[in-house]
Amino acid sequence: MDKLLGSMGYGSRSEIARLGKVGGIVLDGVDLTDVSRRIAVTPDLTDRMRIDGRPLDPPAGLVLILNKPLGMTCSHKEDGALVYDVLPDRWRRRDPAISTIGRLDKETSGLLLLTDDGDLLHRVISPKRHVAKVYRATLARPLTGTEAAVFEAGGLVLEGEDKPLAPAVLEVLSPTEARLTVTEGRYHMVRRMFAAVDNHVEALHRERVGMLALPEDLPPGAWRAATQGEIDSLFA
Repeated sequence: MDKLLGSMGYGSRSEIARLGKVGGIVLDGVDLTDVSRRIAVTPDLTDRMRIDGRPLDPPAGLVLILNKPLGMTCSHKEDGALVYDVLPDRWRRRDPAISTIGRLDKETSGLLLLTDDGDLLHRVISPKRHVAKVYRATLARPLTGTEAAVFEAGGLVLEGEDKPLAPAVLEVLSPTEARLTVTEGRYHMVRRMFAAVDNHVEALHRERVGMLALPEDLPPGAWRAATQGEIDSLFA
C-alpha cells in the first residue's frame, strides 16, 4: 500500500504510514492502518478506497483529456502558466510521471492529452502510426485555392528542414479559415506549413486526435480522465 500511494504522489512512506495510523486511508469502509499490507490494484480500487475522505486517484495507466486554453505552456519548467498547473499538486510527484502526448504551443488552444503510459504516448505521436491530428486555423490572408493541392501532394519541405512532409488534408471553411489534418507532429508544423504558402496563422485550435474529438462539455482549462472507449478511438 505505501509503495502504491507513494508512486501516486501522496507522500513518502513515512508520511503515508502516519496517514494510515490516523484513519486517513479507508478501503471498503474499513480503516487501513497497516500500510505495508498488500492489495490488488483493480479497476474498481478508485471507488473502494478513500484517502483523507476523497476517492483514490487513478493508478498508473492514466490518460487525461484537457481543453488547453491560450497562454499555457506544455512544459514542466518554463515561466508562466503551465498545463500541469491545473492538475492536483501531488500529481507532479507521480512515478511514472505524467507527460503531454505531443505539444501545443502557448498560442494554440484545444484538445491536449496527458498520460503516464509511455507506450501509449509513443504510439500516438509516432509518424508510423498515422494518427490524425486535426486543427482549425484562422489566417491573416485569404486562401488562394492552391494550398490543398500543395499540402496533399506530400512533398512540401519546411524552412530549415530537408525531409518532405507527409500528405495533409486541407478543408476550406471560409476565405480565411481552414481545417487541416496532419499525421506528423513537427515543431510548429501547422504554422510553418501556412507560412510556406505565404500566409500567417492568427489563431490555431486542435479539434481532434484520431477519432477522439474535444468534448463539447469541457470548458477551456478543464480536464477529465479519458474512458477506455475514448482511448481506443485514438487509433480507430
